[in-house]
Amino acid sequence: MKIATILLAFSALSLPAASPAQSGYPGPAYPPPPPPYPPGAQFPGPYQPAPQAAWGAPAPAATPAATRAQHKKPIEPIDLPPAIEQGVDMIYIDPEIEPTMTHREALLHDMSFDDFSGAPVDLFLPLNPLYTDLRRGLMKYRQRWGDLPAIPIASGPALKPGLTDPRVADLRERLGLAPGTKYDEQLAAVVKEYQAAHGLKPDGIVGAGVIASLNRGPDYYEKLIMINMERAKRLPLEGERNRYVLVDAGGARLYMFENGRMVDSMKVIVGKQETATPMMAALIKYASVNPYWNVPPELVRTLIGPRVVAQGISYLSEREYQVLSDWSDNPQVIDPSTIDWQAVVNGKKEVRLRRLPSPANSMGMIKFMLPNDFGIYLHDTPEKAHFTKGEQWISNGCIRLEDAQRLARWLFGSMPTGRDPKVEEDVQLKEPVPVYVTYLTVAPSASGVTFRADPYGRDEHVLANLNRTGTFASLRR
Repeated sequence: MKIATILLAFSALSLPAASPAQSGYPGPAYPPPPPPYPPGAQFPGPYQPAPQAAWGAPAPAATPAATRAQHKKPIEPIDLPPAIEQGVDMIYIDPEIEPTMTHREALLHDMSFDDFSGAPVDLFLPLNPLYTDLRRGLMKYRQRWGDLPAIPIASGPALKPGLTDPRVADLRERLGLAPGTKYDEQLAAVVKEYQAAHGLKPDGIVGAGVIASLNRGPDYYEKLIMINMERAKRLPLEGERNRYVLVDAGGARLYMFENGRMVDSMKVIVGKQETATPMMAALIKYASVNPYWNVPPELVRTLIGPRVVAQGISYLSEREYQVLSDWSDNPQVIDPSTIDWQAVVNGKKEVRLRRLPSPANSMGMIKFMLPNDFGIYLHDTPEKAHFTKGEQWISNGCIRLEDAQRLARWLFGSMPTGRDPKVEEDVQLKEPVPVYVTYLTVAPSASGVTFRADPYGRDEHVLANLNRTGTFASLRR
């Protein structure tokens, strides 16, 4: 089926359980992770926090929703219903974020792909700049790669510069070059260009991965761009929000926007495939400074419990763990020697364990709370090595920050410290700030777009539905 017949009408698309330069969104292929500041991004100069009143007195008692988000068992890992493991849709936790999104959906409802080939109707609609950049990237992609001959490349040994091989003739035709069987410098240059655009290592070697990509054809990649355009439609307009945070779980990066411009960004660690970070929008309402770490029950059983059995109760006291009576808001601290730790390890007994605030605490020194029933929040982490190693899809769903203090200064004007370094304390944010958690597997670039990996496998689910129905069907929850 030709892609020109495909509609761009997504609504609430759910999935079964599984796994620019101008806009400032990351363009490099994944891996490696994007650079600290994407090429071509327009910054207003060295980052200066927006003027803010100094953080105030400790927050009053948390609301019921906030209490559920903070203390609901388990804190991590999260347990999302299958219907929420979506491909393009976004869960709006706070109703004040949603209305303009819904209105925008109506404006683009039933727009066909043909509309993108003629008058740029969508460019006159109120959309996020990322959508516009991806739309332009789609046009550039079609111009560069979309009309090349659909010549299949047979499998076999890798094709490298300098080789003469009958399959080189097919490769040259596939990439729009003059006939021949010699893998020359011109062919190598085009292969590297193709690899860079399609998220492949640009080494000029045509192995199995490059052959598979070439044989997918341009329709496959145009659909991927369209899927990401749909995700971009769920994001705020330029200037719609004074300040907001954008988290891209596909590229594992966080962006801070102010008055329609990106003012800062950092790496993040997001959920692994089994505990994928959901696409959602919510308001940061307060921060917990010097946070406790509520240890997930599974880790108590498989990690902490065995060490207590082997090393004794001192393992807990030396690391400032507390055993608590229950998962209520006001639990009692109980003597760990009264616990049958072998029963815990065997799964016959469950205990609530938390670690007191400290530099070694898995929550770091601060976590940013966006009350929701899925236990998702942003937090500091003492384990910084993961960021330099590119190990950024390893969490249980929550979002670990490369530089939590920098985000805190942007949100609060200064880093909240709390009154007691050993007691968790909530500090209310004067004006709640929206966080939009999206998932991008295609990023705009100066030459068009760059394709990335799909660490959660969401694209394949959407594509399967697309290929089955011929449209981006709306699967109502």
